[in-house]
Amino acid sequence: MLLYDALIIGARMKYCVLIIDGASGWPLAAHGGRTCLELAHTPNMDAIAKAGAVGLLRTVPPGMEPSSACACMSVLGYDPQLHYRGRSPIEARGMGVPINEGEAVFRCNLVAVRDGRMWSYSCGHISTGEGRALIASLNEKLGSDEVHFYPGVSYRHICKIKGREDALLASCTPPHDIPDKAIDDFLPKGPGSDLLRELMARSELVLRDHPVNIERRTRGDIPATMVWLFWGSGKIPDMPAFKEVYGLEAAMTSGVDIMRGLARMIAIQVLDIPGVTGDLDNDYAAQAAGALEALREHDLVVIHVEAPDEAAHAGSIKDKIEAIERVDKEVVSRLRSWDRDALRMLILPDHSTPIKIQTHVADPVPFILWGPGFTPTSRGGAKRFTEAEAKGTGVFTREGYNIMGRLIE
Repeated sequence: MLLYDALIIGARMKYCVLIIDGASGWPLAAHGGRTCLELAHTPNMDAIAKAGAVGLLRTVPPGMEPSSACACMSVLGYDPQLHYRGRSPIEARGMGVPINEGEAVFRCNLVAVRDGRMWSYSCGHISTGEGRALIASLNEKLGSDEVHFYPGVSYRHICKIKGREDALLASCTPPHDIPDKAIDDFLPKGPGSDLLRELMARSELVLRDHPVNIERRTRGDIPATMVWLFWGSGKIPDMPAFKEVYGLEAAMTSGVDIMRGLARMIAIQVLDIPGVTGDLDNDYAAQAAGALEALREHDLVVIHVEAPDEAAHAGSIKDKIEAIERVDKEVVSRLRSWDRDALRMLILPDHSTPIKIQTHVADPVPFILWGPGFTPTSRGGAKRFTEAEAKGTGVFTREGYNIMGRLIE
C-alpha cells in the first residue's frame, strides 16, 4: 500500500494499540492446565476476539532476548534485528539521561538478598519516593566523575559509567530471572565485570542502615539490600520517526521508562496521565480515559499496561488474573464504546511471562485485530482471547514488526 493511501485512511480512521505486558503464559497444572488468560473473566476481549482477526505473532526474532524493549519495538512496527542495541539506553532516553561516546549505561535494580539468595528483584515493589532517596544516597557515597546513578520509577534505575566500556563485555543476569536462587552463581562475570561487582558489593554498605530501609523493616516491608547491574549497553543508533514511517501522529501512555524511551526514540508523544504506574496500583480507568482523549488530537494511541508482567515476575497467579481482568473491564470496555466504524484496534501481550519460571520467554503471543476490515479467518474465529484460541485460527505472523502495517493498511 502506498504511503499516500495510508495518509488518506489515517485522516478518517483512528487506531489504538493495547499492549498487555506479559499477559500470556503457560498452562498451570494446579488450575486444570489453563493459563492466566484462560482463567481470567474477559468478556470484552472475548467479544472483540469473536468479531475480529485473531492469531499468533512472533514479537521476538530468533536468538534475541525476550525483553519488553525488543518485543515492543516489534509491536510498534520496527524490526529489532535492525534497530535494537540493548535495553538500558532506551530506558535512559525515557528518563532524559544523555549517553555520550565512551559511556555505558546499565539497568540498576534495587533488590533484596537474604541468606545469599535473591529474595525480591523489586524490594516488594518499593515506592518511587523511597527509591529516589536510596539512589541519592548511592550517588553521594559511590558516585564520582566516572559513575553516576539516575533515579527512575520504583525499583528501576540507571547507572552510567564513563571510561569503562569494557564493562559492556561482562555477562550479566537480570535479577527477575533468579528468584530464590543463590546470587553468587549469577553475579557479573567475564571482562569488565570487576567494576560492576565492586559497585554492587559497596552498595550493600550504603543501603544497610539507610533510614528508608529502617522504616521499611519497621513496617514489615522488604528492604533494599543492594543494587543489581545488568542490561548494559552503549549509545544506540537513531531510529526513523513513527510519522515518517507510517504517516500517523501517535501518542503513548505507559508507567515505565522503557516504553517512554521507545516512544521518544521514534517521536511519539508521551502522555502524562495522573495515576498511571508500572505496578499493580495502576489507575486503569484514568489511563483509558486519557488515551481516548488523546485520540482527539492524534491518529493513533498506544496503551501499555505493565501490571500483568509484574504479577508474573512475582509468581502471583491471583494478581496476574486480576490485572488482566481489570484491563478488560476498565480499559477494553471503554475502547469498545468508541464508534466501531471509526476505530481499529490491536490488542496483544508484548511477550509471554509464565508464572512457573517468573520471567520472559520468546513464545509467540496471541493478538486481535479489530475494527473495519477485520473479520475472523476462513477456518473460523476465536471464541475467546487466549493462547489456545489464537493458535486454533491457524494464523501465525513470523515477523512481528509487520503487525503495525496490518493495523493501518
